[in-house]
Amino acid sequence: MQADFQHKQAAHCENGAIVNLLGNKGFKISEPMAFGLGSGLFFVYLPFLKINHAPGISYRPMPGKIFNRMAKRLGIKVQRFKFSDPKKAQQKLDENLSKNIPTGLVVGVYNLTYFPDEYRFHFNAHNIVVFGKEAGKYLISDSVLDHTVSLTANELDKVRYAKGALAPKGHLYYPTSIPETMDLTNPIKKAIKQTCNDMLAPVPLVGVKAIRWVAKDILKWHKKFGVVKANYNLANMIRMQEEIGTGGGGFRFIYAAFLQEAGEYLQNQELMNLSQEMALIGDKWRDFALEASRVVKKRSNTENVYQVLSNDLMKLADLEEAFFKKLKKTI
Repeated sequence: MQADFQHKQAAHCENGAIVNLLGNKGFKISEPMAFGLGSGLFFVYLPFLKINHAPGISYRPMPGKIFNRMAKRLGIKVQRFKFSDPKKAQQKLDENLSKNIPTGLVVGVYNLTYFPDEYRFHFNAHNIVVFGKEAGKYLISDSVLDHTVSLTANELDKVRYAKGALAPKGHLYYPTSIPETMDLTNPIKKAIKQTCNDMLAPVPLVGVKAIRWVAKDILKWHKKFGVVKANYNLANMIRMQEEIGTGGGGFRFIYAAFLQEAGEYLQNQELMNLSQEMALIGDKWRDFALEASRVVKKRSNTENVYQVLSNDLMKLADLEEAFFKKLKKTI
């Protein structure tokens, strides 16, 4: 059982799964356009939810949201299933593969045997595509890699039923129908409006207000818990930002590319100008990650480093608030 599958590498796992699943049904879409149409740029801070013993921080919506939003806006039908019984989960996957239906899975990262040890930690929102089965092994398209890999049934079962926060519970999904023609004008506008509303939300857990909350808590981590715990929390934040799902800077670069593509499609020069501004904000997120990593590794010579990091994050929140207000007016 093996579909005639074309694997493409991507910066973010869910974007990559979308591009690969749709591309293999004949619908070509770029990763930035998939990300933008799914309103993938996001920020949420959940200090009461501990992930890897650190406050919960995410730079993306819940797993599946990007694809669901994009699909709804474009009229694409997507089937999703979860299974309490691993045998039924495997049975459904095998059934799809017997019909040459490449299938997306949400899995845990920690037990993915093809990942290097340094990338294997407890994160249960990773997306892969299974496109075939050969010699008892499942053929895997993981878009963070430049080549396809494989897992045994037991290995795949282990990551599909990873324990902990956001347990995937055998989650699988696949597109069932795609419109023959579509106009992206309204979907682009609706997607941009939602991203602006998310990032400018009036609640402290989401968007720029959440970024400011984290900035304040960086100082509290240091004063309340000491250097070791503060650095552990920082390390987790940077890992979520730069290593898993591309996060801070990476997502801004993808969104900048989306605005460029959207501006060309809508013939809107202002969107193309804002694309360049978003890329500059992405650079500043990368600068923040670099300085924070120096602190974690105890290689920073900066005085009052936690105050500096807090101030830098506050400035990023200010830049993003101004940016999304301009973007909302533009669209």
